[in-house]
Amino acid sequence: MIKTSVDKRRVCVIGAGTAGLCALKNSLEAGLDAVAYERGTEIGGTWIFSEEMPKNEYDEVHSSMYEGLRTNLPKEVMGYPDYSYPDDIAESFITSNQVLEFLRSYAEHFKLKPHIKLQHEVIRVRPRLDDWEVYVWDHSTDTCDPVYYDFVYVCNGHYTEPDLPEVEGLDLFEGKKMHSHLYRKADKFKDARVLIIGAGPSGMDITNHVRVAAKQVFLSHHLSTTPNTAFMGNVTQKPDVQRFTKDGAVFTDGSTESFDHVMFCTGYKYTFPCLSTDVGVQVIDNFVQPLWKHCVNINHPTMAFVGLPFNVIPTHIFDMQVRFTLKFFTGQRKFPSREQMIADLEQEIGERWGCGVRNQKKAHQMGERQFVYYNELASIAGIENIKPVIHKLMKDCGKKYIFELDTYRSNKYTIVDDENFLKNGEAIV
Repeated sequence: MIKTSVDKRRVCVIGAGTAGLCALKNSLEAGLDAVAYERGTEIGGTWIFSEEMPKNEYDEVHSSMYEGLRTNLPKEVMGYPDYSYPDDIAESFITSNQVLEFLRSYAEHFKLKPHIKLQHEVIRVRPRLDDWEVYVWDHSTDTCDPVYYDFVYVCNGHYTEPDLPEVEGLDLFEGKKMHSHLYRKADKFKDARVLIIGAGPSGMDITNHVRVAAKQVFLSHHLSTTPNTAFMGNVTQKPDVQRFTKDGAVFTDGSTESFDHVMFCTGYKYTFPCLSTDVGVQVIDNFVQPLWKHCVNINHPTMAFVGLPFNVIPTHIFDMQVRFTLKFFTGQRKFPSREQMIADLEQEIGERWGCGVRNQKKAHQMGERQFVYYNELASIAGIENIKPVIHKLMKDCGKKYIFELDTYRSNKYTIVDDENFLKNGEAIV
């Protein structure tokens, strides 16, 4: 393809969920010709509730939503910087359907629908000399054709491929095994004894759902601080599983339990099945590399990954990563040399390892580091940072799913200005 100076630069956005929609919106506002490809029949990504189960071992299920789910972050930090949740939603912790409705309204407000191709699946992305060859399968016509783009945003999410730990004896266990990705309703566990492995936000919340129907629930984890399960009468906390047996497990403290079901709430793998090997990015033990600032493909800097960091303010970090990369895509900033980007990556990983984080699966984990990260993006690209009130509100509601699971969703937040917020009508210092 020959380009002239008057050609609009073209952007391919893979996915039309929370990340893909803001990549599309910001790209269009930057004057680029952008298209988002969504293989599903509607926008919204992981927020689309579906009772669909895999038809066979090769079938993918794209939703992780379950009945009765409410967000573990308040809507006040879940909006976009330039588009907030409507004031007529009284609760701060909302349902998955309310999130989905919000994403639909975002697409409507910014007139994104003409630029979204539903039932279009990107099946291969390959770099050429000066652009990207993107093969798109149109499910409605069952045709597959190449399209060429200058930039690619990978926004395919990372809640599709379950990450299952390797535990001795799992094949010997004769009960039912599943990952939380396929959990939909608690009544499946009526009067059963259930082992739930993992005490992250999903593990804690699903435990609270399942314990209502189950006879007994065992919650296995290795958190240094014991979660609050005092209000869950039939839940017993256990350490890690040492090995499974025919009808249960032996735990690392030597205790044994028998149960009918085991559910793994152990997270997900980053997978990018549509990217060819010459894209130059690989995933090693859930560490996507080599990326500059967790988003730019160092080997081909006209490709960016949105939404890899976790333990963050999701929607805001998606938007910030997009605005950050667009400064370079539009030529307002120049990328550092490949050598400098590699040096930056090695320095950050060295700092993480120096702080005792030697698990590659935590290479994209942020937590308290997220605020340093936001400052870096804002400083390097000269973009607006996340407002201080969002930082403060996020810190106030952090870890509540562990210590105040039974009460924290009753809290109601109100943002007063860029610096201050109210919690249940009272100012928080």
